[in-house]
Amino acid sequence: MAGKTTTYRIGYALAPKKIQSFIQPSLVNLAEERGIELIPIQPTKPLIDQLPFDCLIHKLSDPEWINQLRQFVSQHPDIVVIDNPDAIDRIHNRITMLEFFNELNIAHEVSLGVPKQVFVESPESLFDSVAVKGIKFPVIAKPLLANGTAGSHQMSLVFNEEGLKELKVNSAFILQEFVNHGGVIFKVYVAGQHIQCVKRKSLPDISDEKLGSPVNLLSFSQISNVTAQDQRDEGVSKLMEIAELPPLSFVNEVASKMRQALKLNLFNFDMIRDGSAGDQYLVIDINYFPGYAKMPSYETILTDFFLDIVQHKPSVVSNDSETV
Repeated sequence: MAGKTTTYRIGYALAPKKIQSFIQPSLVNLAEERGIELIPIQPTKPLIDQLPFDCLIHKLSDPEWINQLRQFVSQHPDIVVIDNPDAIDRIHNRITMLEFFNELNIAHEVSLGVPKQVFVESPESLFDSVAVKGIKFPVIAKPLLANGTAGSHQMSLVFNEEGLKELKVNSAFILQEFVNHGGVIFKVYVAGQHIQCVKRKSLPDISDEKLGSPVNLLSFSQISNVTAQDQRDEGVSKLMEIAELPPLSFVNEVASKMRQALKLNLFNFDMIRDGSAGDQYLVIDINYFPGYAKMPSYETILTDFFLDIVQHKPSVVSNDSETV
């Protein structure tokens, strides 16, 4: 007679929209087949009353929830919480998000960096900041906060100083140099030790001719409309098709070292290949608990990750123990 499969309970505290996209029947069914039960957590109820569970994953920003989570972690060190709110906060700020890159020490023939960017405290200090740092156009104006809210996605592509004057901002933001990258972006998904890189269409390259056009500023919503038209062109589709993924060994090394430096397990990062230097890649953004369902075979990868956690794989648990 076959032995009963051990059942592990993974609690998830997620916003309704996130539950709809992530907790798909295909994930629930595969997890059940492998002895994992996914348990919804009610953030407004005490966590202690919702035990037992072996692990908790979460993506909620309500201050009361965060306070409850911190208290729960201190009282129940035996339950793994993915991930630490303080570590998550670090990548919700586009300045601190990329500060750790000098610590990575990637030992690979392919080089890694980040685009030059400057912090602008207020619209009034805008031109002083640009003059001091010597940033080059075009630039992308991004909100300082990258917390998944609608406001955090309100970005603009700025072609010149006149475009800076047209920016409609009322809080701190950053300016990041735009780098031509062949209209292709590489999204690297990380779930603990499990890593997958996929390619997606991105903003088209900006020629000198475009820089000299009468247009000073484009919002990303405007760019999306233009890009959608451009990407119907066969030439653009061909570029996307022939674009090579970064070397697998390079991607794995970068993802693993980022995971250690950030002390996070569930994230992805956007990486581009510098069009003027073929062996140079740049990380332009990091997202916590991204849309994993967009990743091929996400159910298998996430289920493998859950098993790593609950079966206490040393390389996973040691990382978590520093963060929770």
